[in-house]
Amino acid sequence: MTLGKRALSLIFPVVLAGYVLAASLIYYVQSSSILALERARLWQQMGLLTAVFQNEVTQNRSFIYSLVEGGAVRLFVNEPDAAYRNTALGVRLQQSITSLSDDRKRFISVAIIRPPLTVDYYFEDSDDPFAEITPQQIRHARHVIESPRLSSWTYLNAAGIEPLIVHSEFIDPLTFNRPVASAKSGAILVQTAVRPKLFLDMKRALEKEYGTAIEIGQHQLLAQGGLSATATLSPSLFARLTPDPAFIENRLWTLKSLLALGAIALSLCTIILVLGLVRRYITNPIARLDRQLTDVMTGNRSALPEMNEIGEIGRLSANVKRLHDQSMQSFDLVQNASWTDTLTGISNREYFNIRSTQILEEAEAEDIGCTLLFIDVDNFKFVNDKHGHKIGDELLKTLADRISAIVARVVSERGLPDGLFARLSGDEFAIMLRCQPGSGTITEISENILALFAEGFEVLDKAYPVTASIGIAVYPEDARTLAELVANADAAMYQAKSQGKNGSARYSRSLHEKRNRQRRIEEELRVLDPDREFHLVYMPIVDGHGKVTGCEALLRWTSPVLGRVTPDEFIPIAETTGLFSKIDWWVIDRAMAEYGQIRKLFGPETILCINISSAELYTKSISDHFCDSADRHGIDARMIEIELTETFAVKLGEQSRRNIEILRARGFRISIDDFGAGYTSVQQIIEYPAETIKLDRELVESLTRSAALPTLRALVALCHAQDMSVIAEGVDTTEKMALLAAAGCDLYQGYLISRPLSLEEIGIWAMQRLVEKAREAAQSPDRRARA
Repeated sequence: MTLGKRALSLIFPVVLAGYVLAASLIYYVQSSSILALERARLWQQMGLLTAVFQNEVTQNRSFIYSLVEGGAVRLFVNEPDAAYRNTALGVRLQQSITSLSDDRKRFISVAIIRPPLTVDYYFEDSDDPFAEITPQQIRHARHVIESPRLSSWTYLNAAGIEPLIVHSEFIDPLTFNRPVASAKSGAILVQTAVRPKLFLDMKRALEKEYGTAIEIGQHQLLAQGGLSATATLSPSLFARLTPDPAFIENRLWTLKSLLALGAIALSLCTIILVLGLVRRYITNPIARLDRQLTDVMTGNRSALPEMNEIGEIGRLSANVKRLHDQSMQSFDLVQNASWTDTLTGISNREYFNIRSTQILEEAEAEDIGCTLLFIDVDNFKFVNDKHGHKIGDELLKTLADRISAIVARVVSERGLPDGLFARLSGDEFAIMLRCQPGSGTITEISENILALFAEGFEVLDKAYPVTASIGIAVYPEDARTLAELVANADAAMYQAKSQGKNGSARYSRSLHEKRNRQRRIEEELRVLDPDREFHLVYMPIVDGHGKVTGCEALLRWTSPVLGRVTPDEFIPIAETTGLFSKIDWWVIDRAMAEYGQIRKLFGPETILCINISSAELYTKSISDHFCDSADRHGIDARMIEIELTETFAVKLGEQSRRNIEILRARGFRISIDDFGAGYTSVQQIIEYPAETIKLDRELVESLTRSAALPTLRALVALCHAQDMSVIAEGVDTTEKMALLAAAGCDLYQGYLISRPLSLEEIGIWAMQRLVEKAREAAQSPDRRARA
């Protein structure tokens, strides 16, 4: 055997054995690192799962607090009339629940329960209109009622239903705060349940990735084996994830193959080259990666640096960095999502409340002022319904971008701190600025915003008929707290809206007094005795020959506290507070009770016209009440005409259309009142089922000019083409009467004929007309004789 062969036979086994040993060491180090990395990643994923779950719990808690603080629950709970509460106030409560939900596709339910276990109200945002509260939620409510706790939440994961986060809160029905423990039996239980979509999606993703189910229980779960992680979702809820053993084995198999092939190939190289390569490309990168991972885990480093290594170590380092960066990005996204409006990308109500509170605290500490601008988009619902939600969403996004640019430019030019711009709800925005009025900043921003709507708001190369109303309130002159500041700015916004829209208004003392009067009207409406304070007056309707064909019943209110209150004042308040049904039902009963005297005065064919609130069309009981009242008073339904305001809906909803069809099927006549006061007149003539159109007095005033006579004739002809009779309101001169008659108008109503009269006065008026007709009849033969 040659020396070379001997050397080869001696060196090669030594080199091979040495590299095999080195490869084994590398495998041990690498496998430990991979296991540690997977373990760290697994714990990090479980930590992120915990953060997502706790965020879901926090959102549900914020939802129930926002719901309780709103007025809808208070009105519902304190209303003694069960039928009224379940119809009118139930609808309003449903609208309040829907408006508080940021995600329309997210499942959410609300239940109001009275001990021992009576469900007064239940609503869930789902496709099932007949959904009822689940037995699991009932059992949880029973547990909360029987326990000494006043507030409780749980993760409901029972068979047969998808997991829910259920939050229960006892509320004192008088103070609407959390009751003391001794008064728990007299309190009500408000229960909300949401489906934690983000949590469930992330849970399913982890289970798919690791090939095993996540265990969730109410007892402490310990990690099992080398690769297992636990999470404390709440003090009484725990989770554990133990991956399938094949998970880590698959990752280590690749490493084993590479090291085996490397040992065979590198055994042909010299021991020095082997040791140098091992030291340079394996030992040092692993040690450096380990140190960096340790620094990140201990908090000494916020992120992993870029690695320029190649091969397996380089890919491993890059994957570790990518994993860390993605985890941090996911955490930032979760936090930003909870503070950002998903549609416009600006701040949402939650962040606005948090940051505005901080701004007011800073302003108080520095003894400076702040100004809040409350912006509402006028006619947005019309554009949204007519042109679709896509256009509506694009309009809001474009508006948010343009207002953001205006605020940023103005505060930058004036050297002011950055303003806070947020979307509070559907079409409502708010701007909080660190500045005092009088500097011109607020005026400049308001004028620039209003200028956006000067010729219609342009979106996607098309202008839409929306404007803006801006309410302004200043801290600390107008309010001392954020809630007061928002409420006062909101009131100022409505003042701007009432002044003609696309304008701004500053909160003032007169506005404060107006709000106080509205509040007092609302308080009196809640406690009034309709039989003592309400009364009806009647306004006759005549044909072209002067014959009375109908009488319209009009409501009047004389309050012992407020004096005479006009319908223009109290009807809008009654509709917004859910008190309209109490008023409408009294009007229906009283008008039908007095109809017998109207028939005696003007004949059995006289039509009784009754106005009702447009909100009644969204309740299920209005048609039954009309029928019951007509049967009780023995009135033919064909003699009753129900007047609906012309602007009661841009499009008839399913429930309102059903109610109108039921009323017409039972014989009642339908009339569209105040026609021409809104913006859907032609659509209503063509689509809405009605027997009569009543032209609004302002429309009559404008169309009875001689130049507008062709337009008036065309409008009347269009109504006649739809088999509708036309009544003209506001007829106060003989000239108007003549022009309306020339245009083909059927009936007339106005001060030329008679002002609204009480039942006694209208009897006198009818007698005077008979006397006048008799006198005219007596004079006619004398005239013919002289002729």
